[in-house]
Amino acid sequence: QVQLVESGGGLVQPGGSLRLSCVASGSIFGINTMGWYRQAPGKERELVASIATGGSTNYADSVKGRFTISRDNAKNTVYLQMNSLKPEDTAVYYCNVEARRSYYSRYADYWGQGTQVTVSS
Repeated sequence: QVQLVESGGGLVQPGGSLRLSCVASGSIFGINTMGWYRQAPGKERELVASIATGGSTNYADSVKGRFTISRDNAKNTVYLQMNSLKPEDTAVYYCNVEARRSYYSRYADYWGQGTQVTVSS
């Protein structure tokens, strides 16, 4: 099994910052893409940012210039630094990891339990 544990969510005022972390553990042979998604009430889950093994990144237009995704491959950890937060960033943020459990396994998607981010004054 692969477990993802997120941390760092909370309540912050508009313009503030938060840093999310997600640690992958368990039976992991290799990790490919790591990313963050979010889901606001009444809306579909959407990609926020992703980062490939080599470090190339992809961001949703709504967060470009404000959020930064990074990863520590040695620690199987992905981070999301969120600056200049807006009320519309309020959502449950989910960590997503594409991982395989052995040399012979295919890569599969794994999800964290989600962490609430609320931006409000």
